[in-house]
Amino acid sequence: MSGDEWPEVGELVIATVETITPYGAYVTLDEYGRKRGFLHISEISTSWVRNIREHIRENMKLVLKVLRVNPVKRHIDLSLKRVSDRERKEELYYWKRRVKGRNLLKLVAKKIGKPYEQLYSEYGRRLEARFGDLYEVFSILSEKGVKPLLKLDVPEELAKAFYEVASEKIKPKIAKLRGIVEVSTVKPDGVYDVKEALMRIEKLSRDDVKVEVYAIGPPRYAVEVTAKDYKTASRVLKEAFRTVERFMKRRGGTVSFREA
Repeated sequence: MSGDEWPEVGELVIATVETITPYGAYVTLDEYGRKRGFLHISEISTSWVRNIREHIRENMKLVLKVLRVNPVKRHIDLSLKRVSDRERKEELYYWKRRVKGRNLLKLVAKKIGKPYEQLYSEYGRRLEARFGDLYEVFSILSEKGVKPLLKLDVPEELAKAFYEVASEKIKPKIAKLRGIVEVSTVKPDGVYDVKEALMRIEKLSRDDVKVEVYAIGPPRYAVEVTAKDYKTASRVLKEAFRTVERFMKRRGGTVSFREA
């Protein structure tokens, strides 16, 4: 953010410990133009703090809650103890995404020969508001191409630069799940039913999902599903289980399965 912006009371901020004193620590706010804030010793921990350095150290990244803001005096009071573990983990996660996204935008700026600050002001801020953070923008572009930006009236040449950076720096995530299917039948020609059931599982493969079946040792077979994300892989694996179960029940067989 620009140096003119100030955090709001109650907001969570990412800060870097600058100087430690006997009464607290001075920190700089990473996303507010490196403004300084103060973390009093009483706001470090819910328990008694004998030695501040047992809890924090110089250059340490902290997630802090804003208690008071005085732009006139350029003073910000902060708290560490009022930040829950869940809040800390979530804020650090999203901060890392913001940093990654803005670093990618800097690559776009370099590619088109425009100052980063200008590009962020003209497009970055608007895209962050639309998608949550810039890393999400680049993730979407790596999968879908330039269309999402063109729909937002981003110039075609700029959209292409975004896409080129996304393609270079973001590799599609792949999720792989494995399950074990045990198929039993007492029919003399039941082996053909088992083969047909397993072939039906493999037919669940499509462009973005790969389904493979191989024998562990009859009657046990492994089913592997590879997809772009865990949710899709899980859904297809369950569908594979249901497919073989329905087919074998019609043929008088039995099926059991579990995720491995």
